[in-house]
Amino acid sequence: MPLKSASSLLPDDHRPDDQRPVERQYPRDRDGLIAQLGDADPGVRRWAARDLARHGDGVVAALAARLSVEAAPAVREAILDALLAIGSDEAVEELMVFLRSEDAALRTGAVAVLQQLPDPVSRHMQHLLADVDPDVRIMAIDILQTLPHPEAPSWLADLLQRERQVNVVGTAIDRLAEIGTEDMLPLLDDVRDHFADEPYIQFAIDTVVRRIRGGSGVA
Repeated sequence: MPLKSASSLLPDDHRPDDQRPVERQYPRDRDGLIAQLGDADPGVRRWAARDLARHGDGVVAALAARLSVEAAPAVREAILDALLAIGSDEAVEELMVFLRSEDAALRTGAVAVLQQLPDPVSRHMQHLLADVDPDVRIMAIDILQTLPHPEAPSWLADLLQRERQVNVVGTAIDRLAEIGTEDMLPLLDDVRDHFADEPYIQFAIDTVVRRIRGGSGVA
């Protein structure tokens, strides 16, 4: 028997507002669902976002516009899930906009979805890693944390060849501790020399080198 959440066992009038069954008061076509994204009831907005996932690129802009102003966590989650289900280049481009948001939870949500879309994200990764904003470059590296793509090591190597912002460099080196390869050792030596006065960079590079050399303990 499938497990049920605790809220699903409650009578309707005792459930959180965004988990109660929603009386369908709008047309069930695309335009009707988009209209529901502006409803005052978060439950209506949540179900509309879920149902819009099947409409593909034609609703991405509407979902992103709602996400930019949505305050209810359950509705945000439903919109992010819908954009993940659509998974198109347009969805990725809209999600990338939220990497610049002042809302930390929204940035984190966008990163989590982008991490699950390796093919469309790969077409934008070099651009993200070269963004003028170092915070965006760091979030691009965060996306690579779990993005299953064979080009990830070379993307990070290219970044380290030009990057001079210490926080970005430190984040990239931390990622290389998992995916770095032996041919990167000369590059890491160059980075070590350039950041000779940064103790954390020295420590992080030592960690990566030991990992690459098989844990011999020789840096």
